Amino acid sequence: MNNNQIAESFSLLAKLMDIHNENSFKAKSYAAAAFTIDKLTIQLSETPPDKIFGVKGIGESAGKKVIELLNTGVLQALEEMIAKTPPGVIEMLNIKGIGPKKISTIWKEMEIESIGELLYACKENRLKLYKGFGEKTQQNVTETIEFYLKSQGSFLYAQIEPVQELVKSFFEKSFPNNRIEFTGAYKRQLEIINELEIVIDTPIQNIETTFSGVEDFELIEKNEADLLFGLSVGIKLRVYSTDKKDSIKTAFLKGCADEFATEFIKQFPGIDYSACKNEEAIFSQASINFIPNCQRELTSTIEKAKQQALPNLLKIADIKGIIHSHSNWSDGSNTIEEMAKNAISKGFEYLVISDHSKSAFYANGLQIERLKEQHANIDTLNSQLAPFKIFKSIESDILNDGSLDYSNNILATFDLVIASVHSNLKMAEDKAMLRLINAIENPYTTILGHMTGRLLLSRKGYPVDHKRIIDACAANQVVIELNAHPSRLDIDWRHIDYALEKNVLISINPDAHSPEGFDDIRYGMLVAQKAMLTKEQNLSSFGLKELEQYLSDRKKMKNI
Repeated sequence: MNNNQIAESFSLLAKLMDIHNENSFKAKSYAAAAFTIDKLTIQLSETPPDKIFGVKGIGESAGKKVIELLNTGVLQALEEMIAKTPPGVIEMLNIKGIGPKKISTIWKEMEIESIGELLYACKENRLKLYKGFGEKTQQNVTETIEFYLKSQGSFLYAQIEPVQELVKSFFEKSFPNNRIEFTGAYKRQLEIINELEIVIDTPIQNIETTFSGVEDFELIEKNEADLLFGLSVGIKLRVYSTDKKDSIKTAFLKGCADEFATEFIKQFPGIDYSACKNEEAIFSQASINFIPNCQRELTSTIEKAKQQALPNLLKIADIKGIIHSHSNWSDGSNTIEEMAKNAISKGFEYLVISDHSKSAFYANGLQIERLKEQHANIDTLNSQLAPFKIFKSIESDILNDGSLDYSNNILATFDLVIASVHSNLKMAEDKAMLRLINAIENPYTTILGHMTGRLLLSRKGYPVDHKRIIDACAANQVVIELNAHPSRLDIDWRHIDYALEKNVLISINPDAHSPEGFDDIRYGMLVAQKAMLTKEQNLSSFGLKELEQYLSDRKKMKNI
């Protein structure tokens, strides 16, 4: 073990002690020892043990730990610290601009345990609500995390969109006379992308020659029919080489999930792909209804397409209002008026303001007096902005026992209530189910917000029995949110088909904390398309009068 490795062990021990608010004197002494050891011109591994204590800057305690490291290869005190620290908290030490003391606040006060969660909190303006974190710190942390995450290899669909456009432009300029087709996970609108994939009808040598010397492309793998490049932005790009005759077949099959492609080939072995000008022609030859790219996942979809045309894909134009948005009354960036006027400018008929409830201290949740003031503000705005309407709502925290965050007489003042779990996320399934089912059975719960609390690439979310939750929502006429924030996309599209089978409404909601957040509806729409959600099955596709009628009928049914 060399000096650098020893110094790193001491440095990490000092930082973890600071994170845990342990003996600050010892932490400082270990940090000082790390600095001293890193600068030594002699290797401690080559120094007699009794001489180590004589090295200036290494005291008795540090000296014993150096010997422990050299003899065993591990530092027991460090191992104990690592064992009681979440891996994501340790990873935060890679983020410049937040030292151990701030990481301690982030973990222990904000209950954030991963870099992805921290980025999400920054996007929701939560960091600056805490002492020692201002607007500038929040912005710097955001930029540093985004840069750091580029090196991790997996990306949200939303992060890949702008990259895809740049890659597309590059290919069109470089290969103006060739057929270029994006395929793979991106084409299927999957929520997480590990590789961008392109099919092009040109020899593989042409591709390699074209990219040779291009600064932003690094060739990292060469196969018989494809090349894998690492892009400077962090994502990998796989380029498939075909001849013109096989181009459409390759693009089609690479654009299907493996399970789907295998079954399609098995059921329709006689298709002449070279005779097909487009993918519609492939399905025509197979004598089944067209299956959009985003739905080429499950073999069961092939059986559905044999029997009938699949539902029309949901479109942005089918979304009539913004459900679930936050203002600067809690952790949003803008006033309710600014949010409403932006929604009007985008052609929406209504806005549901769902600021955080009183227990959400981390998000400046609304105490009852402020709630009354907000409702008065909304009344004034509605008189000014009619026929556009702002609905009075709340994103109520689901408390530990599953109750909502206000008494029934306060809950009755809202037009609708979104119930969500935000705290104590580390739960076994039985605890999570108890909380969720109790909240669903509350007559004032209109929508169940982000069902699992997951953050893609950052937090798995608490374990739930999706079918039992959906059954409970069906029994209590509770809508399930499809949270359209690209880091959430929760409920997962893979469970929506069961909800539709049970006649449970879904609501594509942006969870917007600024007017720009309204645009996240697009990402909810993309995954809803995968689940074959129709506008009739989506609450945010209800027009203003439809939504008012739905809420009125529901309150009568619930007798509230």
